[in-house]
Amino acid sequence: MAKEKKLVEAITAMEDDFAQWYTDVVKKAELCDYSSVRGCMILRPNGFAIWENIQRVLDTKFKETGVENVAMPMFIPESLLKKEEDHVEGFAPEVAWVTHGGDKKLQERLCVRPTSETLFCDFYANIIQSHRDLPKLYNQWVSVCRWEKTTRPFLRTSEFYWQEGHTAHATEEEAEARTVQMLNMYADFCEQYLAIPVVKGQKTEKEKFAGANSTYTIEALMHDGKALQSGTSHNFGDGFAKAFDIQYTDKNNKLQYVHQTSWGMSTRIIGAIIMVHGDDSGLVLPPMIAPVQTVIVPIMQKKEGVLEKAEEIRARLSGDFKVKVDDSDKSPGWKFSEQEVRGIPTRIEIGPKDIEKNQAVIVRRDTREKIVVSLDEIESKLDEVLKTMQADMLQRAKNHLEENTHEAKTWDEFKDLIDRQQGFVKAMWCGETQCEEAIKDETTATTRCMPFEQENLGDVCIHCGKPAKKMVYFGKAY
Repeated sequence: MAKEKKLVEAITAMEDDFAQWYTDVVKKAELCDYSSVRGCMILRPNGFAIWENIQRVLDTKFKETGVENVAMPMFIPESLLKKEEDHVEGFAPEVAWVTHGGDKKLQERLCVRPTSETLFCDFYANIIQSHRDLPKLYNQWVSVCRWEKTTRPFLRTSEFYWQEGHTAHATEEEAEARTVQMLNMYADFCEQYLAIPVVKGQKTEKEKFAGANSTYTIEALMHDGKALQSGTSHNFGDGFAKAFDIQYTDKNNKLQYVHQTSWGMSTRIIGAIIMVHGDDSGLVLPPMIAPVQTVIVPIMQKKEGVLEKAEEIRARLSGDFKVKVDDSDKSPGWKFSEQEVRGIPTRIEIGPKDIEKNQAVIVRRDTREKIVVSLDEIESKLDEVLKTMQADMLQRAKNHLEENTHEAKTWDEFKDLIDRQQGFVKAMWCGETQCEEAIKDETTATTRCMPFEQENLGDVCIHCGKPAKKMVYFGKAY
């Protein structure tokens, strides 16, 4: 029992110290570990398996829309990076540079890719000549490097894994349609697979991606009331095309510039899963993204027939579910604690008395509800429990989002909400960057997005009193 107590006590209560709770869960669930390189993490099997599932689902969805995977170099020549001024200026503080090859100084510095727009543009300039070459719908699954000043596992690391889609289109309309399509795909994925509801909208001019005409975002609300940007989609217009001279001949044999998009989701989304669904006992994984959906725990496993029955159940379930048997020599209580810390959605308890009654006990990770089921119906009952759990997790997250989204109609009310309440604050804004920066300076709240579904909460800006142009979601963020 001492060991079992230690495993739970090793996780700080989230109400005592949310940041430490998060770190404890990451470590105790064995999702990742710190490396000897500052700000870089080692993705452990439990963490990488979640990323593999995310990758598998998104990759399938991308390909259903015509996207193909490619692989670009990890190094970018300095001269190439500088071709788009806004882009290089936006990433300059975070770039890691390679200056030597072996013991010889390079003639030109190479940056370790922080993102790959310039590489794709250079490539597109070589392969796009005619309207028949369009559209180009490419994506790559890679790691990128951004030299962050402060880091936290998954949320902000110097190297992280992501997918970055890069497309080229003949018209502005096609590019805009693709930009919105991919954002909607991210939003649907978060809700359907991760049980995370999001707010969809457009970033302000100040917060948009460097070099983009417009940036669209999905914003999720964490358990502590902070926002997390969880996926973005950018419309570049023809700005990059002009910088890199990416032209094609249209149907009238006239030269035109292509219109481009870029969109991405990273391992940061694993941080969102932790902070939306986790509890004081550890990780809670939505069944649809969990690498293991149920673990079978044999009770009194040394008794004759117990392990054999556990293996028989595993074989029956393995065709439809991701299932494992924990036949280690640890105590059942310790196994229960491990299952909870690692967030495995359900466990199935089976012991001699259960076998006699032709039954097993399914235990939900999120509510710890115990459901006695007949072994004759275990496939259908487990399916029912997992589907119910997935739906319940989404509903709880939706309730949290709704309960922690507030409206402010005066500046005093806004400041009070930001200071005393957690979550999003909806308010009207004049649209001026200077005012946006002043709001941040005075409250530490940032504009998260201008939601697509606009509401009229008043006629004037919450801060400066000038005529309002947009309703904005404000909040403190990771």
